[in-house]
Amino acid sequence: MIVVGGEALIDLVPVAQPPGALLPRPGGGPYNTALALGRLGAEVAFCSRVSTDAFGETLLAGLRTAGVDLSLVQRGSEPTTLAVPSLAADGSAAYEFYTEGTADRLFALPDRLPARARALALGTCSLVLEPGASAYEALLRRESARGLLTLLDPNIRPALIPDARAYRRRFRSWLPYVSVLKLSEEDARWLGGRPEDWLAAGASAVVLTHGAAGLTVRTRAGGEHAVPGVRVRVADTIGAGDTVNAALLHRLSGPDGGGPVDWPAVLSYAARAAALTCTRAGAEPPHAAEL
Repeated sequence: MIVVGGEALIDLVPVAQPPGALLPRPGGGPYNTALALGRLGAEVAFCSRVSTDAFGETLLAGLRTAGVDLSLVQRGSEPTTLAVPSLAADGSAAYEFYTEGTADRLFALPDRLPARARALALGTCSLVLEPGASAYEALLRRESARGLLTLLDPNIRPALIPDARAYRRRFRSWLPYVSVLKLSEEDARWLGGRPEDWLAAGASAVVLTHGAAGLTVRTRAGGEHAVPGVRVRVADTIGAGDTVNAALLHRLSGPDGGGPVDWPAVLSYAARAAALTCTRAGAEPPHAAEL
């Protein structure tokens, strides 16, 4: 089982007609990652705190449809977090967030994960917004020490980070507990480091996404690989990075996950999956049959 921890929220996505209208769509980096894993056929559980409001019910219904285990989901009467993406001409998105007093901020550390859990993924807003951020950090440290493969996608949202210097220090403190650090080029620039720095700080592998140019990886063992992107007609890029997370986890934590990693094959699989997500409006990751 792969456990994905973090927020589930509603993206209010701009649509062409009527002018100025916003379409509510399920979202949040961890939510999209869990959804994508379910669609890819992985055994996956979502670990979060979700509102009991109508948006929260919609979010959980989407995960159920994808076959995601919800036994680790906590519930609360507080409202669901909202995000408003603004889309650039190339389909890339920037976000504004409405997070005050929302349910996912009050996540509490679970006593234990299922015994069959073999991987844990964390990232995005959930590692910024307290008090839940500290609970997710404790989960990362505990499960890494227990031997789980861990994936961290910081998915930087500058508008949510009041003290950039403090966040960068905290980010580096997580790296000894990280098996795979996945970053976009934009994340890397904001964090102000290089793959070799993050490997030296403790991460076992660093995967960088380069948009249409593809993906690269560097490993602590000295490996370095790159694959090109897959050319598609882009609707938007919402959820593409989350789909990369899911594809990486699906391949790295599979039956052969303990052996040598065929990184070109893993990255190519992730590139194909992310490209399909980009052909659709909003975060709509592909199903296994499409790959």
